Amino acid sequence: MAGQRSEGWSLGDVEVLARAVLRAPSVHNLQPWTLEVGEGGLLLRERRDLALPEHDPRGRDRLMSCGAALANLELAVRVLGRQVNTRIFPDPRQPELVAALRAGAARPPEAAELHRYSAIARRRSYRHRFSTPRVSDYALAEIMNSVGGSRVQARSVTEERELSEVADLLEFAAEAYQHDQGYQRELALWTIHDEYSHRHGAGIAGSCLPPSTLPWAGLVRPSTALPDHAVLRRRLGEETLLVFVTVDDAPIDHLRAGAALENAWLTAVDGGLAASVLTQPLHLPEVRSALCEKLGLAGFPQVLMRVGHASADVAQSPRRAIDEILRDHGDRWLRSPGPPGTFACRAGTSASFPVAVPVRR
Repeated sequence: MAGQRSEGWSLGDVEVLARAVLRAPSVHNLQPWTLEVGEGGLLLRERRDLALPEHDPRGRDRLMSCGAALANLELAVRVLGRQVNTRIFPDPRQPELVAALRAGAARPPEAAELHRYSAIARRRSYRHRFSTPRVSDYALAEIMNSVGGSRVQARSVTEERELSEVADLLEFAAEAYQHDQGYQRELALWTIHDEYSHRHGAGIAGSCLPPSTLPWAGLVRPSTALPDHAVLRRRLGEETLLVFVTVDDAPIDHLRAGAALENAWLTAVDGGLAASVLTQPLHLPEVRSALCEKLGLAGFPQVLMRVGHASADVAQSPRRAIDEILRDHGDRWLRSPGPPGTFACRAGTSASFPVAVPVRR
């Protein structure tokens, strides 16, 4: 492959890999990861210093965020024309090391991989109301098939009784979080109101939120108008709702759930759809256990995903600078001496260019 050194990654390759990781979805847009680049190898680490004790006390959402970053990283390696070998939690002595990847022999990416990769830059958290029509059965089957594997499954919620049960649980969770002062302080702390002066590129962008976020869209605030059950049930019926379920509830399952979620999300975006996820209701034990019982789930629900057709444009969330997440195996941060959008590598030079891939129309 042109520009690829046989013993490692070119400067352009590193930028492609880092930008794919940066564009992954994460809880409260924390981007809780670092990427270490070595000669042919990549290490993805969880940043445990970025904690949400009120929203995510066990760090489950943070690990799912790292799983989404891992899915993007694997796609980027494939788009660069290499096979990828991934080991999850490869070193018990380093629990923050969530994955180690090595690039294998040259192999052209498959069409589905190219399409999912092209959706990375277009993916947004869509918290508005969806427009008609509903997601087609064909599109839904594509989304669910992209999850892959037997350890994580996506299950649609479509029956009238099930939607009514979910509406009850979301309403209960919304009221609980609306009156939880600790949760509300934490949410306010991570919400960006003046994005132009925010230097870190992390947090929930105010411009990405609708004027009045209802419980079915997540992020319940003191001012959120809680609808009655009938309204909430009707609006849930207007969109497609998926629940992602894992066999067990260990850190490796949370990581896998995040990767499966991101692959499904990118498949939806590639098909012209929009989506957002809800995790905060599932941090209430009574809601999580009731969801298992009411829906007859054979496993542990990790996240709910809303899917549908966008009715409004959504701004891109802010992102950290590349040099905040990128370092080499020698633990030296790769700082950029140049303008924004460039990064420094060992030789002290910089590079910045995209990889062109086809976009499904």
